[in-house]
Amino acid sequence: MHAQLETLLEIQDLKSQRRDLQTTTHERQVEEEVFNVSIDEAIETLDGKIVEMEESLPTQIRSRYRRLAGRTERAVVPVISGTCYGCFVSIPTAVASDSERNEAINHCDNCGRFLYVID
Repeated sequence: MHAQLETLLEIQDLKSQRRDLQTTTHERQVEEEVFNVSIDEAIETLDGKIVEMEESLPTQIRSRYRRLAGRTERAVVPVISGTCYGCFVSIPTAVASDSERNEAINHCDNCGRFLYVID
């Protein structure tokens, strides 16, 4: 898989973890009291790592990612059976069937999300 595509997936995963930490109030209270974990510090750490990883991306990819991430939670989506799982529109066969399809950064012509192909 393309290194920048892997980075995008990791950033998306970190943002998902961050959202989970912010939204779970009861679990947050338990983690802070029982495990002595500061959720606020964990969120700050995640924010720092997200910024660091975003800055490692080339300018074009970073700006496209930030634009997509600003309007949707999932800026990187799988392609399964020739369908983009961001907008559920069929993608061109050349993208889905290319033997080195995950070795390049591809995006959906309909929704603009970054794509990775799952066989």
